[in-house]
Amino acid sequence: MPDRPVYPAAERLPLVDVLHGTDVPDPYRWLEDASDSRTQAWAAAQSELLAAEQADWDSREGFATRVGELLGAGTVSPPYWRGDRYFLTRREPGQQFSVLYVIEADGTERTLIDPIAIDPTGATTLDSWQPSKEGDRLAYQLSVGGNEESLLYVMDVATGEAIEGPIDRCRYSPIAWLIGGFAFYYVRRIAPELLPESEQNFHRRVYLHVVGTPAESDVLVFGAGMTMTNYYGVEVSRDGRWLQVSASEGTEPRNDLWISDLDACDPAHPSFTLIQGDVDAQTSLSFERDGRIYVSTDLNAPYTRLAVASHEDPFTWTDLIAEDPDAVLDGYALLDGPELDHDVVLVVRTRHGVSEMSLHAAKDGTFIEGVQLPGAGTIGGPVQHLDGGPVCWFVYTDHTTVPHVYTFDARTREVALHASPPGAVEVPKVFSRQVEYISKDGTVVRMFVIAPTENPDKPRSTILYGYGGFGIPLTPGYSAAILAWVESGGVWAVANLRGGGEEGEDWHRAGMLGSKQNVFDDFHAAAEFLIAEGYTDSSKLGIYGGSNGGLLVGAAMTQRPDLYNAVVCVAPLLDMIRYTTSELGPTWTVEYGDPEIPEQFGWLIDYSPYHNVHEGTDYPATMFAVFDNDTRTDPMHGRKLCAAVQHATSGTRPILIRAEGNVGHGARSMDKSIEETADTLAFFRKWTS
Repeated sequence: MPDRPVYPAAERLPLVDVLHGTDVPDPYRWLEDASDSRTQAWAAAQSELLAAEQADWDSREGFATRVGELLGAGTVSPPYWRGDRYFLTRREPGQQFSVLYVIEADGTERTLIDPIAIDPTGATTLDSWQPSKEGDRLAYQLSVGGNEESLLYVMDVATGEAIEGPIDRCRYSPIAWLIGGFAFYYVRRIAPELLPESEQNFHRRVYLHVVGTPAESDVLVFGAGMTMTNYYGVEVSRDGRWLQVSASEGTEPRNDLWISDLDACDPAHPSFTLIQGDVDAQTSLSFERDGRIYVSTDLNAPYTRLAVASHEDPFTWTDLIAEDPDAVLDGYALLDGPELDHDVVLVVRTRHGVSEMSLHAAKDGTFIEGVQLPGAGTIGGPVQHLDGGPVCWFVYTDHTTVPHVYTFDARTREVALHASPPGAVEVPKVFSRQVEYISKDGTVVRMFVIAPTENPDKPRSTILYGYGGFGIPLTPGYSAAILAWVESGGVWAVANLRGGGEEGEDWHRAGMLGSKQNVFDDFHAAAEFLIAEGYTDSSKLGIYGGSNGGLLVGAAMTQRPDLYNAVVCVAPLLDMIRYTTSELGPTWTVEYGDPEIPEQFGWLIDYSPYHNVHEGTDYPATMFAVFDNDTRTDPMHGRKLCAAVQHATSGTRPILIRAEGNVGHGARSMDKSIEETADTLAFFRKWTS
């Protein structure tokens, strides 16, 4: 039997908070401070421990090579039309990032933004971009080192020259251009010097910015005096007449909604009408070319319905596409033009995680026909020409298909390939199937299983992946990691847990706040199903999750350490009593609960991984992956639970932490993505074989 690893020394403080009459020990609070000399020494020693473990991963280089090959096709986006020119992104084989291009009316293609040309180190990412309605100007946002603190710039599209920027404090800011491209609405945090340090990530406001004028002179149009953690959406209709502002407290699954008729007021001082306020629903509006307001809402429809209203009476909604009680309405496109006998609506739904399309009459929503898709996978879009027309574009992918761009033409009612990725890739033969299993409380849960054989033939090294939060669905999609793993003989399973969006908003709410334990129960049941069906056994089963999925696998390993043999826990939340004290934590109380509220503290302390570590337990082999510039989930979570489990475990399987600098929670260069994936797969290969 191997020896128990020798872990770096980590002082255990006798620190105990008393919250709502409950003792809450926090022996590793000093690890919250990355600048503390003790934390730095501990982190350096952990890096040495990881390096020693990595030396024994004989599959790492093979996985790195194969993942790189499977990513070799590159990517291409749909076209985004503005007038006679359109914009797209494309990543050629070998490129680190996608590049933004513009294509002129004569077919001439020019590069607008290449992140590597801006920063050859690969530390700068293009966070978002939005052309003006005429396509002559481009607002875009860059951030550095993974911090997601977007800086906003404006470019002249014809010349490629910068008009202005940077404007700071624009993280997660939409851009809503006015007609003529002389100004736009956007979202910006108020200046940090006006706020206490604990509030500097919040206090967003909607402003009107006139291009070429100082940001300090921007006009505040919305958000003053509202909830500190609010996020705002802002949109101006295609014709420039209607301004729409949405407000949500943090990530809550509901919003308040206002509109303003810009033809009837000064755009710098819009007069707002409240359309939805203090209603437990998510709603968005689109002012369509047929003169109606299209209303997408889950009000009294957890799978979402599409209604219509008039400009004269935006409060009266008449269903156009009724809720399907078994499929989530994800999007639609109004297709029109003189070549059509009548306008039609193309509707995209997700049924149990798989996309489908259908065509309906725009007049009354009457079903016309289903649309044949390339396979049983996932649709992104549809995307339309800003000026409308009978054609739209969408992206299709599944577990073995690199994303391709297709068109749907309402004139012929045909789907056709529009654009393929620029490179080619040989995809291994794998078998994908969707299965159903029963969770602890009798709920039916679905799961995708990707395996090297059609049916389970023997217990294999298996990775179980999940997320289960924020209404985010896990649907079929091309993954180099999955294909490399299955090609090597393993099984990969993706569980559609409660808390996600696969089965509508009720499914999400069944896994949030006081019902969060359902998510973990669904995950444990998924593991038990894979074992019972012969796909794997506990000695060959690893679990994998990031962000909210990191919380998932952190809870899974502390609740059922006997069930799993290996864990990779990426960018996680793990101390659920102090998660609100750093980064974006306060915006998530609407999903998890607030530890300051006694009842909600009870929910959190019951499953908080950091507070449910027990000495003398044989914990699975675990690798926590954290990123130094993560401004969503503080890397302190991974550090604290790593130290706690290293102290508590009675077993010989290693507890490791993989800390990476100059990257954050989101986008990163292709090379860095490959390195992280190779480490993850090699770790699982070592500890599930």
